[in-house]
Amino acid sequence: MNLYGIIILAALILDDSLNLVADLLNLKAMQRELPEEFQGLYDPEAYRKSQEYTRVRTRFEIITSTVSLVAILAFWFGGGFNLLDVWVRSGGFGPILTGLAYIGLLVLLRGLLSLPFRIYSTFVIEERFGFNKTTPALFVKDLVKGTAVGLLLGGPLLAGILFFFQFAGDFAWLYAWIAFTLFILFVQFIAPTWIMPLFNKFTPLGEGELKERILSYARSVDFPVEQIYVIDGSRRSTKANAFFSGFGRHKRIALFDTLMAKQTVPELVAILAHEIGHYKKKHILLGMILSIAHAGGTFFLLSLFLHQPGLYEAFYMEQPSIYAGLVFFGLLFTPVESILSIFFQAFSRRNEYEADRFAAETFAQPEAMVSALKKLAVDHLSNLTPHPLHVFLNDSHPPTLQRIRAIRRASQEGPSERSSAESVS
Repeated sequence: MNLYGIIILAALILDDSLNLVADLLNLKAMQRELPEEFQGLYDPEAYRKSQEYTRVRTRFEIITSTVSLVAILAFWFGGGFNLLDVWVRSGGFGPILTGLAYIGLLVLLRGLLSLPFRIYSTFVIEERFGFNKTTPALFVKDLVKGTAVGLLLGGPLLAGILFFFQFAGDFAWLYAWIAFTLFILFVQFIAPTWIMPLFNKFTPLGEGELKERILSYARSVDFPVEQIYVIDGSRRSTKANAFFSGFGRHKRIALFDTLMAKQTVPELVAILAHEIGHYKKKHILLGMILSIAHAGGTFFLLSLFLHQPGLYEAFYMEQPSIYAGLVFFGLLFTPVESILSIFFQAFSRRNEYEADRFAAETFAQPEAMVSALKKLAVDHLSNLTPHPLHVFLNDSHPPTLQRIRAIRRASQEGPSERSSAESVS
């Protein structure tokens, strides 16, 4: 094994080991005593159930990641990458179609490996804890639709990237980056209108107190919104959520029907205030800019390593190729991606705090946001005392108790305190 192989092997094992340590610490950090903030919301049996859910999901994720790692290593050291390459080359389809077939078959193999785990997660674990509402027929439909959307959108993008790196010379990474950027912008605009409705039904929120309160609040913060949608999340799960996506007239705010069934009107308005906070603080735009910048850096580094013979030798390849290089570079990039993931998770947690603060400062009932978060934590059987390392490595949202404390601090500060705090930061 050469230096490339050693780096990739060490990175894969280290990444899996670090996450294993974080998971075990997370299990150990669970407290038997219910946090005082949740007294009256959880009875002892329900709290024990939430902790058991965390244990079951954590153990399941450990098994899943271990099987995935073992499968990758077995395929690698068994010469699978080269055997698959020899087979797809025998078709004589040219570098682009051959590359699509090679990467497509690897994705298919990975999908087949993960499918039993997805089925077990949905129909055993989520069913056991009362969350699952997905029928086998709906599961298959979602799988087929997701695969079709992936092929229709991802196929042309991958073909373009392969084409540029095959024929465009030294500036291939730049052309690929431009194509990827246009793709991201295209998907952002079409997703709310064309892609999401393939999987869920979006119904305009009917007239009544909730809509009036939401529109009144939106006007108070100068947020132009024409329609709020209700999404039929109850078809798949009892878990509740709300989200914001898109830009301009394509932006869409959606409330899960399960959320509306469990929250009061002030709590729902507070949740929408949080989602509007993401828009007003430009979190979606900043996230897109970061993703585009990340892609540019990745494509540039890819161009530096794509023609290194040692990268192909590490995977026992008889012939180098652009498409195999994309796969191998992805594995070589693992340690960098792990570090960047920590940064992106921290950025996401910061955004959640900012959106919470925006809601607390602009909506007259900050305790409504607190009670909404408590209900969501209870309904989702959330771990109320996660270990800091697990949060640091994996969580896009801060722990619920920390969010509650931050919301109360923001609501208690006077305008002068907020102004001075913002000027210092």
